[in-house]
Amino acid sequence: MNISEIKTVEHDVIVLGAGGAGLRAAIECSKEGLSTGLVCKSLLGKAHTVMAEGGVAASLANVDTRDHWKVHFRDTMRGGKFLNNWRMAELHAREAPARVRELEEWGAVFDRTKSGLINQRNFGGHRYPRLAHVGDRTGLEIIRTLQDYGIHQGIDIYMECTGLDLIKDGDRISGMVGMWRDNGEFIIFKCRAVILATGGGGKAWKITSNSWEYTGDGYGMAYEAGAELMDMEFTQFHPTGMVWPPSVRGTLVTEGVRGEGGILTNSENKRFMYDNIPDRFAAETADSEEEANRWLEGDKDARRPPELLTRDVVARAIRKEVKAGRGSPHGGAYLDIASRRNAEDIKRKLPSMYHQFKVLAELDITNERMEVGPTLHYFMGGVKVDANTQMTRVPGLFACGECAAGVHGANRLGGNSLSDLLVCGKLAGSGSVNYIKSINNNHNLNNDAVQKIIRSATDILNREKGENPYLIHEDLQELMQNNVGIVRTDELLSEGLDELSNLWKKFNNVKADGASQFNPGWHQAISLRNLLVTAESVARAAKMREESRGAHTRVDFEGERDEWLQYNIVISKSNEGTMIVDKVMRDEPDPELKRIAQLSIEELENEVLLEKGE
Repeated sequence: MNISEIKTVEHDVIVLGAGGAGLRAAIECSKEGLSTGLVCKSLLGKAHTVMAEGGVAASLANVDTRDHWKVHFRDTMRGGKFLNNWRMAELHAREAPARVRELEEWGAVFDRTKSGLINQRNFGGHRYPRLAHVGDRTGLEIIRTLQDYGIHQGIDIYMECTGLDLIKDGDRISGMVGMWRDNGEFIIFKCRAVILATGGGGKAWKITSNSWEYTGDGYGMAYEAGAELMDMEFTQFHPTGMVWPPSVRGTLVTEGVRGEGGILTNSENKRFMYDNIPDRFAAETADSEEEANRWLEGDKDARRPPELLTRDVVARAIRKEVKAGRGSPHGGAYLDIASRRNAEDIKRKLPSMYHQFKVLAELDITNERMEVGPTLHYFMGGVKVDANTQMTRVPGLFACGECAAGVHGANRLGGNSLSDLLVCGKLAGSGSVNYIKSINNNHNLNNDAVQKIIRSATDILNREKGENPYLIHEDLQELMQNNVGIVRTDELLSEGLDELSNLWKKFNNVKADGASQFNPGWHQAISLRNLLVTAESVARAAKMREESRGAHTRVDFEGERDEWLQYNIVISKSNEGTMIVDKVMRDEPDPELKRIAQLSIEELENEVLLEKGE
């Protein structure tokens, strides 16, 4: 193989992934004078950020003046069951308002209050109305703004290009090999840093809100390069995905429907969430229909209704109703906004949801109930990074957004993903700038590594016979849905790991027919490595964590166990190529952050009032 015949392009930094995190990181790098290449697997603009409909969480305090970064931080830590990286959660809460205002300066058009401020809505787990929004199309507006701003920064964009694997010069990053999806030709990116912003790995499950791009590429590439994965057992099942028709099963129904007053009912027309309020939430949730109605009428002193409890609680409650035979006809629950809001309000505040159900399900949500159920939605875990720089233990390798672990702990609050990608995307960009300034300019491509990466991809086409990549993927999705789903046991996880071992053997002999041009079977086969790394890491971490915390539920180890709060589960690759799973002792938090998180809401509100001089 003659490497010199393969096109090589050189940049200071390559950002892999063009969602909100990747775009924000690329903008920061380019603003600081770095030659920046942005590589995306699909078309620019087709990012999962667009699917984030409800809003971006930031303590702007435009709707409720009591809000403050400390309250946002406290909500985030409690939502994450205190397993969050304390420093990352602090940076996220502190910097989110500035990142949202920055977006506004760059041209984002948010909904407004009567006084002209950015409007904010209620969302699950947030004490106050905190989500700055654009109807139910907030993610789309964020992507539009970042793209419009970013294209004027001198960023080079490589669309429909799949990142295959990273190249190292000794122990540090020196490049990446990619493949053009249309013609199958390879491309070598020579660089001094790589920022992974590839999102999660939801396509390992059968029912998911994720689209085809979400195959865990960042996890697999980081793992192979020697980085660590952390908190992979915490996979969030969003409580409200479409359950009918089958062609769109799993498609997200934004939490904004519940934020605007939507309620959940079972087949007996009972509002069942009132029977599913955990004791620890009793002081912060509505305890009567009357109180919920006060909230709906805009009474700031009314507590949140139970439909806006954290996602893990709501998802398990829906599953319980279905298991008890009180589900909707197609195995979910009913989400009703029609009886709570007039048609004009629904169309104005939830235009995407109205259109989605009208087109995909021939259902008018202004006068009919939606059928919804849990769908694999988001990874709280991911690549382990430094809180301040977003760099992994591999010099020159950074990660941000859903691809990285730390901000959300055991469970993410709705709206925190958009502020996470803005805050941590900027941090990853700044971290890359500082790293590149600190090293010398000499970085060499390892031609042997390049050849190995390309040969691994082309072997799939050159085998005379082998396993069908589509069937392997189908088997993997069934396995993860059944054995590593919304509830888990040691028996199910052990069976799943045994089956995963068999799928790895099949993958090692996978075969794609045809040539390299326009070959979706080949693309599917290539993605299987990262899907299997993702699946195995989730299953092994879930088996090791013998408790139920946040989005990780073990029915054989019910409830949170204090001893497990001391540990993160960290995954790495051994020299022999096997997966190492370790319990790693967490660092002691900053005493001031610990104090803030443990204050009662009344104590914190008083402290905030004193800080504001009120």
